[in-house]
Amino acid sequence: MSFGDPNNPYGPPPPQPPTAPGYGYPQQPGIPPQGYPQQPAYPGYPGGNMMPQTMPGLMVTARVMLYIVAAVQIIGGLVFLYLAATINDVSNAGEDTFGDNALSDIGHDGAGIALVFALFILGLAALSITLGVKLGRGGQGIRITTMVYGILGALVGLLIMISAAGQGSSAGLISALLWMSFGGIMAAAMIAPSGAAWFNRPRY
Repeated sequence: MSFGDPNNPYGPPPPQPPTAPGYGYPQQPGIPPQGYPQQPAYPGYPGGNMMPQTMPGLMVTARVMLYIVAAVQIIGGLVFLYLAATINDVSNAGEDTFGDNALSDIGHDGAGIALVFALFILGLAALSITLGVKLGRGGQGIRITTMVYGILGALVGLLIMISAAGQGSSAGLISALLWMSFGGIMAAAMIAPSGAAWFNRPRY
């Protein structure tokens, strides 16, 4: 046997055809990478990258203010309840001493008015707490209600300011400025683009 015989087991091995590069090896320039084709990057839904995933800072401020307003309203409601009970007790004592008279009737009427104020203020406190809780997962109804609530609060503050300015009351002016600030911030948080995007975010 000669070394030129292709069947010679002692001869050099025949040349092997070039093999394609395996997985995991560096790719040659101009050769597309092996494996699955690459997908283009795109958001999961239209405008998905623009949707906030955490509550905006102005919304958090509005929520804190709603809780503060609720606390003040609860205190005011309890004060009116105590006032109604006190007036009623005094009226009953007057009836026991002097019998049924015009003053006792006026007292009972005043106690009833104080009770109505107490229930109204406590109802507003419940609304404030509900809005604060629902800001995290509520829809457009919560947004509109909070916006109107803030505007009305700012208007009440404006009326208090006009009254306090006429009387020259510094405490009334400070109270009016606080109510106007709270109401304005709550309304602004609902009107701002970040607030609108928060309420329009997708929910799963």
